[in-house]
Parts: sequence; C-alpha cells; structure tokens
Amino acid sequence: MAKVLETTGMVCPFPLVEAKEAIADMAKGEELIINFDCTQATESIPRWAATEGHEITEFEQIDDAKWRIIVKKGK
Repeated sequence: MAKVLETTGMVCPFPLVEAKEAIADMAKGEELIINFDCTQATESIPRWAATEGHEITEFEQIDDAKWRIIVKKGK
C-alpha cells in the first residue's frame, strides 16, 4: 500500500525534507506518492532518490506548477 505525502504549498526544501522523513519509516518496496508544487523539487527529489537507492516509478506533471512523483523504497 502506498503512502501519500501532500506537500503542495510548501517551499523548497521542505518537500524533500518531508519525503526523507516519510520514507524512513517505510519498508523496502513500499511506495511514497509525493504531491508538490515546488519547481526545485523536480530535480532534488529524483536526485535524492537515486543517491539513496530508491526507484522513481512515476513522475508526472499534473498542472502548470504541480507534480506527482512516486518513489519506491530501496535498500
């Protein structure tokens, strides 16, 4: 079951900070759905996921300035 993290309205770096905290409590293979509207997070979240060994299973732009990334926990 996926966990949803709603960070819309938060300025960077808070979407990334919240994602790190949320995924820490999850088991390997679980997915974290991150909704956000911070442009910088379109780069920082995938970079963090790759560095930590997590997999991006979906990355879509929902609106002009709103995105959804699904991160599958690795390690």
